[in-house]
Amino acid sequence: MTTITVIGKAGCHLCPTALAIVETVVADLPDEIGDGIEIVERSIEDDPALYELWWEKIPVVLIDDELHAHWRVSPDRLRQRLEES
Repeated sequence: MTTITVIGKAGCHLCPTALAIVETVVADLPDEIGDGIEIVERSIEDDPALYELWWEKIPVVLIDDELHAHWRVSPDRLRQRLEES
């Protein structure tokens, strides 16, 4: 199982866009890839450790807890990364 974590906060204007890109890319993947992916949303407002790490870079996208992107998410780059897994 691959976990994609989207870290943001309420009021972040880029965060809904990043989440929508992640959801769209995963939905468009072949079932054998997409079915093995879980998308998790986290907020820096709920976790002081996340706030310390990421407050100036949200939205942040992690794949299996490794940084994939921050601020803007490229659908093509994300798709390529997920297809390589």
